[in-house]
Amino acid sequence: MNEQLYTIPLNDAVNANDECPFCYIERSVEQDLLDFVLGSGSSYMEADIREMTDKAGFCRQHFQKMFDYGNTLGNAWILKTHYKKVIGEMKKEFAGFKPAKTSIKDKLKKTPGSGNAIGMWVRKKEESCYICRHFKDTYARYMDTFFYLWEQDDEFRRKIKEGKGFCLHHFGDLCEAADGRLPNRDKEDFYSAMFPLMERNMERLSEDVSWMVEKFDYRNKDADWKNSKDAIQRGMQKLKGGYPADGPYKMSK
Repeated sequence: MNEQLYTIPLNDAVNANDECPFCYIERSVEQDLLDFVLGSGSSYMEADIREMTDKAGFCRQHFQKMFDYGNTLGNAWILKTHYKKVIGEMKKEFAGFKPAKTSIKDKLKKTPGSGNAIGMWVRKKEESCYICRHFKDTYARYMDTFFYLWEQDDEFRRKIKEGKGFCLHHFGDLCEAADGRLPNRDKEDFYSAMFPLMERNMERLSEDVSWMVEKFDYRNKDADWKNSKDAIQRGMQKLKGGYPADGPYKMSK
């Protein structure tokens, strides 16, 4: 099956001049997934979709975002059938459970072992999320698209080199992806462009935050804010990703 390339939305993200185009994409894709799961299209009423959500479930973070989204009936339908799935699995786990025998060595451990069957089942449920899984698959396609454009589109490459760089979180992903997606002959050129880009933009954010601190000095009360008015949220984003100033994403009326 041919892999889908997302050239238009990736170019849109780059043109948005955000602190990180992948943060921009992440927010957009996650909102699209929330709209799909709970939005006016009523995907939650379709048996095949709810079968998938019943099986995968949702992580704590996305349950919170689903609650904030505001579709009470949609969330109730999803929870109704998901509970039946979880209770059925739980009964099977309970029926086959046998407590492990603990040795003196186990008792002396500072942290408990990971061999308890019920604990392992719960951890597996916590790690499974319908939205996370679909986002992960889509995100991988965006990584493919980034390197496709980097190799094929001179204008895209220029925009990246002259842009604001990436948050550290997504920059780490980008560097790891480069190892498998770029030919060896092109890796040196890629990193020789990326490292100065990141250094320059990290310094820029550092200066914005520092000037915000200086603005609280009474001697600077009449000075220009420069680019520091939103330095806190941009500074946090640059270090960890995401949009700290965003409110909950809600269902459109």
